[in-house]
Amino acid sequence: MTKKNNIRLVPLGGLGEIGKNMMVVEIGGDLAIVDAGVMFPEEDMPGVDLVIPDITYLVENASRVKGIFLTHGHEDHIGGVPYVLRQLNVPVYGTRLTLGLLRVKLIEHGLERSTDLREISAGQRIQVGNFDVEFIHVNHSIAGVVALAFHTPLGAIVHCSDFKFDQTPYDGNVADYYKFAHLGKQGVLCLLSDSTNAERPGYTASEKKVGETFEQLFSRAEGRIFVATFASNVHRIQQIFDAAVREGRHVSVTGRSMIRVVEVASELGYLDIPENTLVELDQLDRLPREKSVVITTGSQGEPMSALSRMAMAEHNRISIAPGDTVIISASPIPGNEKSVGRIINQLFKEGANVIYEPHLGVHTSGHAQQEELKLLLNLCKPRYFIPIHGEHRMLLKHAELAEATGIPKENIIISEIGLPVEFSSEGVQIKDRVVAGQVFVDGLGVGDVGNIVLRDRRQLSTDGILIVVVTVNKQSGKVVSGPDIVSRGFVYVRESEELMEGARLKAKEALDACVAQNQTEWGALKSAVRDSLNRYVWEKTKRRPMILPIIMEI
Repeated sequence: MTKKNNIRLVPLGGLGEIGKNMMVVEIGGDLAIVDAGVMFPEEDMPGVDLVIPDITYLVENASRVKGIFLTHGHEDHIGGVPYVLRQLNVPVYGTRLTLGLLRVKLIEHGLERSTDLREISAGQRIQVGNFDVEFIHVNHSIAGVVALAFHTPLGAIVHCSDFKFDQTPYDGNVADYYKFAHLGKQGVLCLLSDSTNAERPGYTASEKKVGETFEQLFSRAEGRIFVATFASNVHRIQQIFDAAVREGRHVSVTGRSMIRVVEVASELGYLDIPENTLVELDQLDRLPREKSVVITTGSQGEPMSALSRMAMAEHNRISIAPGDTVIISASPIPGNEKSVGRIINQLFKEGANVIYEPHLGVHTSGHAQQEELKLLLNLCKPRYFIPIHGEHRMLLKHAELAEATGIPKENIIISEIGLPVEFSSEGVQIKDRVVAGQVFVDGLGVGDVGNIVLRDRRQLSTDGILIVVVTVNKQSGKVVSGPDIVSRGFVYVRESEELMEGARLKAKEALDACVAQNQTEWGALKSAVRDSLNRYVWEKTKRRPMILPIIMEI
């Protein structure tokens, strides 16, 4: 418990990584959660579907949590909310589109009826427990994005997660520069700001430029047009519809997440689709190819996405034909470059004209680059600065930008997940680390896959498994049947009979030695077999498959 006037910031995700963003703000003993996102698994996490923050700290202090405040509707900011709500029954605050996208997730998890969703809007200021929270409009690659200002006696805590300063946004609604400047004049205690593009100089291009590119490409395209983009980028989707209508083309939508976002955004008024423009996939074959556009998921090369299945000619309704144009309106998330490259190569093989290079203007980032980051720093004039939302090198680069704008180096804090930062009238302190980290979601299981399971999966994926089956007499401990050896992912038994026979003999020798020494407990027998086979297999193959002894008693 902190002193009444002390303020604590506890990062539970989003620092030193891209994704699973979660920041806890503590004022006067009350806790507020800012965002609850997911992170997609890395290559060394086989079988894992999602990675979410460890919320042990929140569960331990559940009575003090007053609500979840969402900045926008991207997966890395709202994807973890259903998992949090399973353990914490608290209100969720967000803009109309953010809550609309979240509601679909809650329905899937069976949580919609039990969740208290409270809609807020940019410019609004509310009181929740000890929190005096103001919502500030900013631009990003999705509509309905807000920065948060927590007003405190020591000054404002400004949390600006994903943003950019777009001078010509598609909807004409520029970021609220005045509010940031006004907060700066009143006194900002600490600014937390998005670091994703901290390594990139200059300014991020306007979303409107992408719309102009679409118009040019659509006017020249001869066959069917496919556009792959992030499902959540509602303004991008609207500009695709605009370009299609301009050229007299009909539009179909494919991909589960894309269909879901188009439905939600249309219902809430964020998408304006002219009548008779949107057609079902089944109707595409009745239209001339030069009169149709398909908006699809799969811009990141996901194996089961609609674009991937089309590229591999495995989609049950749509096919790519020579002369079609495929526009990949997204840049690969770090780690996805190979997957995206494979899809592009396959699309070219199918005869498509693939447009994907960033310099062609088919995509722009939703994150601020260096000059915009410095502008926010100069508008807010914070006493302290904490870079967030980025890998460690991005946080360091953002810290350099902050120092260049005049913030003293000692007032710039590079924090870590689980490391609380406490502000008081005496200054700032880094407090003792709280429980934090990663929780893996695998199917319906949450947290039942840990590092040991992942280690076993990695070993199985690289070296395979040898299963040794033995039947022993319960009274005498003597081997009655076996040992029989089953190989999976190691060697093909029929082609390696000599190796398998040698392994069987080694296992039998180990078992006989245990019996001779009167060591007939299961643990001793299994260890002896495992150690003997590990040595034998390594000597013969220089491989280390998983050795799994199975001992049955009769």
